[in-house]
Amino acid sequence: MPDWSRIGRLLDFCAAYYTTQLVRCAAFSFLLLGLVMLLRKMFFSRRTFIRGLLWSSFLLIPFLGKLKLFYENKAVVGMTGRITHGTMTCLWADRIYMAGILIAAVCIFRKRLRLRKLVAGMEKVSLDNMQVRITDMNVTPFTVGLLKPKIVIPKAVWESYSQDELQSVVRHERTHIRLGHLWSGLVWDVLRCLLWVNPFLTVCQKQFRADMEDICDRVCIQNSGRMAHEYGMVLLKTLKLLRSGRSGTPPAVTYAGEREFADIKRRMGEIAGFRPYRKRMCICMAAAAVLVMAVLFLAVHTRSYTRYSDDENILIYEYAGGEGTVISNCDSNIRQMISYDDSYVYVDREAFEDFCAARDITGDVFIVFGGFNKLPGFSSGGESCLFEKNSEAEVVRIPYEKQMNDWMAALLKIL
Repeated sequence: MPDWSRIGRLLDFCAAYYTTQLVRCAAFSFLLLGLVMLLRKMFFSRRTFIRGLLWSSFLLIPFLGKLKLFYENKAVVGMTGRITHGTMTCLWADRIYMAGILIAAVCIFRKRLRLRKLVAGMEKVSLDNMQVRITDMNVTPFTVGLLKPKIVIPKAVWESYSQDELQSVVRHERTHIRLGHLWSGLVWDVLRCLLWVNPFLTVCQKQFRADMEDICDRVCIQNSGRMAHEYGMVLLKTLKLLRSGRSGTPPAVTYAGEREFADIKRRMGEIAGFRPYRKRMCICMAAAAVLVMAVLFLAVHTRSYTRYSDDENILIYEYAGGEGTVISNCDSNIRQMISYDDSYVYVDREAFEDFCAARDITGDVFIVFGGFNKLPGFSSGGESCLFEKNSEAEVVRIPYEKQMNDWMAALLKIL
């Protein structure tokens, strides 16, 4: 039979550990989202590719929860100390946060699964030796799937467009695939789940998708070798064909295009203002963005706590009258009196007895040592032994049975 109490303690530890980090990440996400929206609106409103690159900064957010500044910077400690204390001590709050992640994931990814199942049952046709799906739904063409993307075209478009126009539609969707926009959408949805306490990640999803759409439009126009207005006419023709009967649209369509006139108007404005761009410059910008992100990831890694660190502190614990009391912890003098290896604890008897007498310790004395720290305040594992008071040896050697060689300790170190 599994030890359900240990499993329960493990789950509670993980809930508190990850909630503490994710709440900090959510706080950063508020600041970063405001900065990105400000930059894209005021400084890069006409810089399509830079607007798209700004969103890549959110890749850094999930890794900010273990920064040392949350414990070492007085200003940050002052602002976040109460929140950290709350997530470390209020298990009900940690459980609510974890439940929120689960609920958000079910709501978001259930829609993806429903759409995938819906697309699997659609009619398959061939276009220039490539298979596409045909749907009766009134949606603009879209692509679904990550490892095996499937392009979906509405029946009204399939029957009304010329072969050349259909190729333009497919080229647009294949550009989304080639630029990794489907994976970008997945990452954004994962962030929405993990940081569900920040509702603006959902609110600003429209701007995120709009920037991806604008990038795709620009790349398609440049690569097609046609005039921008020809590309725009294809989009307007799609809008005309699908302007009604949207009640059958599924709740989540990956890059299905804009559904409101205001969005179409914005997109047409971007197309009308198209100017040829230099591919080499765009490649340089992308390379620079990757380099900046790599430097930022390295900086975060060096200024964050490791996955775990061995706990070198030795704790003295008194048990008397049915109650336990911590006598000393994080005391350098204790480490001068006590040492240990894999089988025994060694205690300088005379020095330790003087230590106990000075603190009027009369009950049983336990020595707790070893284990590891995940973050300050998040310790796990550890060994213990009972000090033998009646020993006359100069150095008391106390055997102990090591408890840390089990699956739970190994799992906690990995998490």
